Amino acid sequence: MKSELVELICSELRARLERLAKAALAAHEAATDPGSKAESKYDTRSLEESYLATGQARQVKELGETLQTFENLKLRDFSEIELIDAGALVTLRKPGKSQNIYFLLAPAAGGLEIVFQNKEITLLSPESPLYEKLLGNTVGTEIESPDFEIVEIC
Repeated sequence: MKSELVELICSELRARLERLAKAALAAHEAATDPGSKAESKYDTRSLEESYLATGQARQVKELGETLQTFENLKLRDFSEIELIDAGALVTLRKPGKSQNIYFLLAPAAGGLEIVFQNKEITLLSPESPLYEKLLGNTVGTEIESPDFEIVEIC
């Protein structure tokens, strides 16, 4: 199951990478286009396009590295009695509520939301405070701020 989830994440990252690469190429072309040459000393269009192209090129590189990380990622299954660790798919629920919230403790791409098996799963990266709060806990543990109960680990 997790291999299918990772493949779905890779597909989403590939699509984002393709869109971002096209945008970066367009920004580069705009920055180097002779028509964007400054018409006065106050005209900064070319410089702004150059900054945009540089930033987008950096994002393309970072997203490519993230994709490579997921293409090489093998996630193991967790039992209900294990401590939460990297790679765990964690089901949380707010106290008194019936709706579950799903998080995957991933190595990167924090904040990415994927719909998998009719569940919206949000990726948490190690930089996330919630990622840190979940590590080392088990089913039944209550997490404070935000208030959640760990319902399931897989």
